[in-house]
Amino acid sequence: MNKKYKRIITLVAFAAFLSSLTGCAGLMQGKKAHKKSSVVEFLFPDRGDVKIKPATPHLTLPLKVGVAFVPESSRRYSKRSLSSKVQLDLLDKVAENFRKYEFIKNVAVIPSEYLRSRGGFDNLDQLKTMYDIDVMVLLSYDQIQYTDEGLVSLMYWTIVGAYIFNGEKNDTSTMIDAVVYDIKSRKMLFRAPGTSQVKGTATFVNLSEELRKDSIKGFNLAVPELLENLSTQLARFKTKIKERPEEVKVSYSSSYSGGGYFGGYFGGWFAGLFILLLGVASFYGRKPKS
Repeated sequence: MNKKYKRIITLVAFAAFLSSLTGCAGLMQGKKAHKKSSVVEFLFPDRGDVKIKPATPHLTLPLKVGVAFVPESSRRYSKRSLSSKVQLDLLDKVAENFRKYEFIKNVAVIPSEYLRSRGGFDNLDQLKTMYDIDVMVLLSYDQIQYTDEGLVSLMYWTIVGAYIFNGEKNDTSTMIDAVVYDIKSRKMLFRAPGTSQVKGTATFVNLSEELRKDSIKGFNLAVPELLENLSTQLARFKTKIKERPEEVKVSYSSSYSGGGYFGGYFGGWFAGLFILLLGVASFYGRKPKS
């Protein structure tokens, strides 16, 4: 083989090498990791299901609450999911937020394995029996990590609409949505979102590890906003019950002593004590006949 052919072969090989590098760079540039779960897909797996008509909720205080993440959407998204440990950590934070209220009797943290994909309200009925709960807090999430150059637009669909965020290369945008349902009536009581955006600083060498860290950080940053919004929505819900009692009925168990906190009514034992004191005052207040 003469020098001319050797030179041609060398140039072709070098060109192929450069092409492979460009291809790898292009793949890294266009990489997108998408983690998603959806309350809409879980509760309404059949989009044509219009037979579910919510009834008027009847809440008996103190409430027994369950908290769980709905199963992750596996189709069209990255296989990388939110780990069970991270899920449980986030669920514990939400559960603790509910436990601080006196009208909550207990909060059960339910592993996502007990929720079937597209399980619907039938699945919630099973959990109601298994865990003896009245109200279910369903958490869903949507997280996108881009490694594209330039500005990107991120859209998250929730049960009541869409959220839109802007992001740049290696940014991690996260949304956690909490929807509170009365299981028996199939009625949504209220909902609250929490969002975060982590600016990426990953290099080509440590990209995978940094994206993993940014993913966890994104969820942890979104939770405080979620808890704050839950408290705000809960306060509005209590006002709604007081102003429009026909939309949500509230009663109190015989052992509940905090009824005055939720809706402006006395609890059972306090009302009894109040009546007893009135009776005693009336008896001793009578003047003896002359």
